[in-house]
Amino acid sequence: MDNFQIETAQNVSIQQNAAGIGERILAYLIDLLIIIAYFIIAIFMIGALSLDYGDEWAFWLILSLPPFLYFIVWETFWDGKTPGKATMKIKVARMDGARPAFSNYLVRWLLRLLDITLAFGGVAVVSILLNGKGQRLGDMAAGTTVISERQRVRFNQTILVDIPEDYVAMYPQVTVFSDAEIRKIKTIYTEARRDADHNIILELSKKVSALMDVTPQEKPLQFVDRVIADYNYYTQKL
Repeated sequence: MDNFQIETAQNVSIQQNAAGIGERILAYLIDLLIIIAYFIIAIFMIGALSLDYGDEWAFWLILSLPPFLYFIVWETFWDGKTPGKATMKIKVARMDGARPAFSNYLVRWLLRLLDITLAFGGVAVVSILLNGKGQRLGDMAAGTTVISERQRVRFNQTILVDIPEDYVAMYPQVTVFSDAEIRKIKTIYTEARRDADHNIILELSKKVSALMDVTPQEKPLQFVDRVIADYNYYTQKL
């Protein structure tokens, strides 16, 4: 499932990872197994009580409430997760980045009958695949989706950069940095370049050169780029 970006009420952009259809199906199957296990235990309990027909129906009505309310209760009180979702590290989230309210969970739960129960999940699967934001009909109506809590690291979030085989490094002092520090430098540098924020690049260049105790031979943009490349060169030689 593709990532998508949402804008909060404070105009802050948040990148979300929509849960994959496979993850959601597996989460549902885990929850379904829990419900089936509950019913098996309930059957043995009622059988052991030797109740008459009227009392047995009353007990069944009471014991059927937890499975009936299973999804809405778990999601409401466990931050959008059920045992199945927690196992797969996914959860319900609002499209505007805010925490879902009970009304959001209620709407998607009510439409579960159409999405999943009556259509055996067919409507949900088709709408999720076509929507692109991980939304079944219940999610569209509730303004929610299901996101993955797994951290998916993109190449540009790592310290790695492509360097040619004949690359010549200039600053052996880059080894004073750790992988985490270079990753942070690269993140700040990449975002500043994307936003054309030359002041941040200038300040970053000053800070990096001071920590390395060197005088840059290039302009700030080229210097920071060189530092990242040099770090890759020297660490790959280790």
